[in-house]
Amino acid sequence: MHRISLDKDIRSLSDFRSNVSSFIKQVHETKRPLVITQHGKSTAILMDVSEYERMIDKFELIREIETSTKQINDGQGIPHDLAYKRLKNRIQK
Repeated sequence: MHRISLDKDIRSLSDFRSNVSSFIKQVHETKRPLVITQHGKSTAILMDVSEYERMIDKFELIREIETSTKQINDGQGIPHDLAYKRLKNRIQK
């Protein structure tokens, strides 16, 4: 995900309502999220669908790595040779 440009990517709710189409186009073209504020405080984020999906994929991968690391630290891992052998057997079936 691209970083937010503070002077271009933070808009009030009233400004957003008036220019919805142009802001959707901006988010799609720049791949940067748009922060929508209400009463001077951030309340929502508008982001490109492909960027959202990419972010979710990264988050899920990080969670899987954390789970795997915990399992290994808890002694639940198996040696590389055994894992390779099991995988090879599955593929050959």
